[in-house]
Amino acid sequence: MPAWTDQLRFAFQPVVNLSTGSIAALEILARPERGDVLTAARRSADLDAELAGLAVRSAARQETLLPLHVNVFAATLAELPGLTALRKAVHDVGRRPWEITIDVGGPFTHVPRRALLEAVAGLRQDGYRVGADGVGDGDLPLRLLGDLAPDLVKLDASLCAELDGDRGGRAAVAAMRQLCEVLGSVLAVEGVETERQYAAVRAAGAQLAQGFLFAPPARRPAADVYLPEPRDGYGPVATGYAGGAASGVAQAPAGPPVTQFLQPAALLPMSASAGAVRSHLTGFPGVSGVLLVDPDGVPVRAIDRDRFLLSLSGRYGHALYADRPALRLADRPRTVGADATAWEVLDVAADGDRERAGDDVAVVDDQGRCMGVVHLADILRALAESRVEEAARLNPLTRLPGSDAVNAEVDRRIADGRAFALSWLDVDRFKQVNDGAGFAAGDALIRAVGQVLARTAAELPSARVGHIGGDDFLVLAAPDDLEPFAAAVLDVPWSAGGLPVTLSLATVVCAPGSVTGHAQSAAALAPLKKAAKSLSGVGSWVLGRPGAQGHEVRRGRRREDGTPPHPVP
Repeated sequence: MPAWTDQLRFAFQPVVNLSTGSIAALEILARPERGDVLTAARRSADLDAELAGLAVRSAARQETLLPLHVNVFAATLAELPGLTALRKAVHDVGRRPWEITIDVGGPFTHVPRRALLEAVAGLRQDGYRVGADGVGDGDLPLRLLGDLAPDLVKLDASLCAELDGDRGGRAAVAAMRQLCEVLGSVLAVEGVETERQYAAVRAAGAQLAQGFLFAPPARRPAADVYLPEPRDGYGPVATGYAGGAASGVAQAPAGPPVTQFLQPAALLPMSASAGAVRSHLTGFPGVSGVLLVDPDGVPVRAIDRDRFLLSLSGRYGHALYADRPALRLADRPRTVGADATAWEVLDVAADGDRERAGDDVAVVDDQGRCMGVVHLADILRALAESRVEEAARLNPLTRLPGSDAVNAEVDRRIADGRAFALSWLDVDRFKQVNDGAGFAAGDALIRAVGQVLARTAAELPSARVGHIGGDDFLVLAAPDDLEPFAAAVLDVPWSAGGLPVTLSLATVVCAPGSVTGHAQSAAALAPLKKAAKSLSGVGSWVLGRPGAQGHEVRRGRRREDGTPPHPVP
């Protein structure tokens, strides 16, 4: 009678990096030809661990260099924290732990919490990466997800099914992206089957994706994937708010995280010969270089494909080097941490020999182990695209961003539980200014106000400013940073074409939990703007809080009609 393993085959589905369009890893999926071994594995930890080991051995027979995702049930991990069968397979086929992501799937109910967390900690200590699989359609509590702090969060395919037409689904994915940023996790979405879903997934902020649109599971790993051509709505994944751009100051923005561009690294031990490296490079034409690592996976030397092969192709090159250590033809590796930004990668690339300007940069974890590499071309392309998009979002008159950037930052502060103050600044009777002094004078006034706001924001790390349009500006700051803005715009004389001009400022101070989104804070701000306009004086300023009755008059005085100010209780 044949063994159950004889009836088992494995399929490989690529995990696609949505920023670069390349294959970031391969998920290995068990495909039994007969029987229901997967259901049995759910009940048997030993069988589940053995399946994981067989998956790694199956990948080795395909001679793929790509990182691997292997599925394991949460109960298996809690019961068999050592995952001996998997670890033995990784060792036997010459793989390294940091090339393996263990996708932990549910059910999580009744799984001992402490045992699961200790098992995950042990795997991480040995270099394995851990993913949370099937999030959004299972029983994984958010608190446990936070405690796990997985390297990867994989959203279930059910979330993707109607994502392009489901505002709630898109909001859920976007919220999960924010949580991932806090946890230091990468967000992946499964089940992408149409180009509309692809666009929706990218717009929601996912960094990785899987699905039949890119490539279906197949017995042999895919060499490439299908990626729709960029068009409206298919822009780069949002990377968050860049402080330099919003403040209107000429400084480099924080930039997208380097992990967004992470590519698999070709790793060989330090002892590898030049001949072995040559075989590696000629056998895999897509590999741009090789990293020589120590037993712990720390990059020691880097080999660039073109320079290396050129050295061996010269006269006597093969005879001189083939059987000797590849270290002789290697350079010191260029590395950045996993928390680096794309701009920091450019700094590393620029700081060195011009000959190495295009070399890959290795990304390492907090223990110095290689997580992958980034290609300079990917970084340059993404930063160029982001600059073009950023320029398109800036107001042409003040070069300040619009309300979207400020609103996004408001939502982030709400999600982080941080207090903030949102202010609305405008010019009093601006139409009369334009009618009396001319549009050119009005434009000059708006530019001047924008410059003052930008300079003030540049001195306050927590501050963001935006130009809604016309004479309306938004200012976002910490509650303690309001006075510098008020002094900068209200304590100085303004004029347009020789005509005196006054400004009004309205502020809503939002304590943690007082609003649920930027729309609520904007709604609370609207009546305060009207209240500021009702005051007289060189510059008026009122301050209120969501849900509070009345407001505080910080500057200005009541009008002669007797309308009194309404202090905050």
